[in-house]
Amino acid sequence: MWTPAVFSALHVLALAIGFSSVLARGRRLRDLRRSPADPVALAGVLRADSFWGLAALLWIVTGLTRAFGHIEKTSDFYLHNGFFWVKMALFGTVLLLETIPMTTLIRWRIEKPRGGARIANANLAMLIALNDAQTVLVLVIPFVAAMMARGAWLL
Repeated sequence: MWTPAVFSALHVLALAIGFSSVLARGRRLRDLRRSPADPVALAGVLRADSFWGLAALLWIVTGLTRAFGHIEKTSDFYLHNGFFWVKMALFGTVLLLETIPMTTLIRWRIEKPRGGARIANANLAMLIALNDAQTVLVLVIPFVAAMMARGAWLL
């Protein structure tokens, strides 16, 4: 009884961490667009991005465990539910959209100790647009998940 509840709670907690961190990352990216040399804004972007990464890891681990670990519902429940596949497509899109921000921010992390990241050369408008798209998708996913969890079926 405890194991399914803990994994469910951690999965939902990942949503809170992820949504708040993607919002914070977007806000700090906008700060950097106004002032690319602002070390406080850069630190805020990197901190928010770290929490965003933590949320993704938590989502993946708890999601895979819940779907295939036989701790609550059977794998068939998930694999034969259309809303599960919609949820996976949305999450996959979030991950795909993360490719450019992730590589950019990794580069900034590497460059920061060497005297600063080359933020002025970055396409901040694109990073902000990608972040905004991810924010919307993360907001939609719980609605799809709620339909899935209640046994709604999508053809």
